[in-house]
Amino acid sequence: MDVVNQLVATGQFTIIKQPLGFMKILQWIFAIFAFSTCGSYSGMFKMSVECKNRSDSDLSIEVEFEYPFRLHQVYFDAPTCKGGNPERLFLIGDYSSSAGFFVTVGVFSFLYSMAALSVYVFILEKYREGCKGAQIDFVVTCVFTFFWLVASSAWAKGLSDVKASTDPDKVLLLIEACDEPENRCREVHDPVVSGLNTSVAFGFLNLILWGGNLWFVFKETGWLAAFGGTYPPSQEKAPAPESFAQDGYGQEGYAQQGDAYTGNQGGYQPDYGQGGYTEGGGDYQQGGYEQQPTSYANQM
Repeated sequence: MDVVNQLVATGQFTIIKQPLGFMKILQWIFAIFAFSTCGSYSGMFKMSVECKNRSDSDLSIEVEFEYPFRLHQVYFDAPTCKGGNPERLFLIGDYSSSAGFFVTVGVFSFLYSMAALSVYVFILEKYREGCKGAQIDFVVTCVFTFFWLVASSAWAKGLSDVKASTDPDKVLLLIEACDEPENRCREVHDPVVSGLNTSVAFGFLNLILWGGNLWFVFKETGWLAAFGGTYPPSQEKAPAPESFAQDGYGQEGYAQQGDAYTGNQGGYQPDYGQGGYTEGGGDYQQGGYEQQPTSYANQM
């Protein structure tokens, strides 16, 4: 329990609120739905063959099939309406390759999403260090996006073939007794394939999720800055130019120039130390204006 608490304390669960982590959670969930709805499927349909001789009839012929849909191994017994033992018939088709590939992609997507999410939460710094982890993640995401496209398309075609091969109306054509007009053959119960339809829908949803997540993973690779012509700034400071160390821009040279500027120089130097400005018999003198120019005092 202490180990779990320590892992939770060191984890960076804020990544789950960001698109990078949130998309991984959706991929993890939808991958479970995809392979579980396909891999756990089992269906059944029912037919009836009513012979002219009622004693030979079979009004409840049940045919069961399931994943991985090797229908050529599924058989049932049908009456011949001629007396004797019933004939054994097999369904047509083997769709285990498309179904198995779809489930395999779903399982591996589930495992990779769980592993990547653990990396995001517990070792995000190492994932982003040098961008190597993000680049590997981007390549793997591209591969799974392509696999989901192939697997979903192949399973969608395989499912349509499974529906055709398990259609009771078409299976009745395999029974020789149904070719005789005096015998009556009909379907009793169609197979329920809504779960398989859902698996195909989840397959294409996974394709959208993995394809959409490419952008968020791509931004972590650092390739975007390279393509845009911008590069991260260097950590080393550039040395100052030698011209800034000369007397004209150095501290000593600047001080010398300041002294020369503030020193006594020739030219106009106002002198406010003589008589003040009087008007109307009163002296107008203030602290800052006690001195007047020499030339003005001589005129007075």
